[in-house]
Amino acid sequence: MRVIRLDDVADPSLPVGRGLRTGADGSVRPVAWHLAEEAAIAFLLNGRAFAVMMATPADLEDYALGFLLTERVIAAPADLEEMRVAPVEGGLALNCIVPPRAEVAAADRRRSLAGRAGCGLCGAETLEAAFPSLPRVASRRPDPGIVLAALLALPALQQRNARDRSTHAAAFFRADGTAVLVREDVGRHNALDKLGGALLGAGIDPASGFGVLSSRMSVEMVQKAAILGLPVLASVSAPTALALSVAARAGLAVCAQSGDGVVVFDSAGPR
Repeated sequence: MRVIRLDDVADPSLPVGRGLRTGADGSVRPVAWHLAEEAAIAFLLNGRAFAVMMATPADLEDYALGFLLTERVIAAPADLEEMRVAPVEGGLALNCIVPPRAEVAAADRRRSLAGRAGCGLCGAETLEAAFPSLPRVASRRPDPGIVLAALLALPALQQRNARDRSTHAAAFFRADGTAVLVREDVGRHNALDKLGGALLGAGIDPASGFGVLSSRMSVEMVQKAAILGLPVLASVSAPTALALSVAARAGLAVCAQSGDGVVVFDSAGPR
């Protein structure tokens, strides 16, 4: 496979997210965490849009070959004749040059990919579709002690996971730390969607509390939280750099568990 880089596309340096860590003993200290990079990777086949996937923007040649093989777009490595890489607004474009028969296979895969994708971004055909504008949420500075207590309480609330050890959870807590609703699913995005549906179905205002995730916090989780109107989103993991940037633009406060403490990230986003 021949790789053509249409511009200087290098592995990005890790951005830094800054915030304050509050420990279980009430101690507070500033922290600076290196954050994982996350980018929209737009796959094109012979110049035509195929799919947008969220990924770490590294090892792109391996990613393209593995993705197209496992999606059965190509039948053998030799079918990926050339890959042209270029930076575009919002991410990277990978124009994969494949035989005509692969374009026919892609037509069927394009339809199934969008239907089974685990998030609102993966499976979109264009970058514009992957990054819709978000509403501003009713911003609120989270109480670190209350958020930490919620994070520590979450495992005991995961009844399904206690049985199957394989499901994620999304939970809603009142601003005072009272647990209200928990929804579980094998897909972290599905768990958050289920929680949103439960809140709306019960007539509960998402702005009256905050969300807690048992999973990593990627950009699509932030997007879903902002659309629901959650002012604070906490997770057992650090956010990606893109998730923190999008959260900052939407006014959404982001928190992450740190051992027996919690980090409340700077609202300015990563630097």
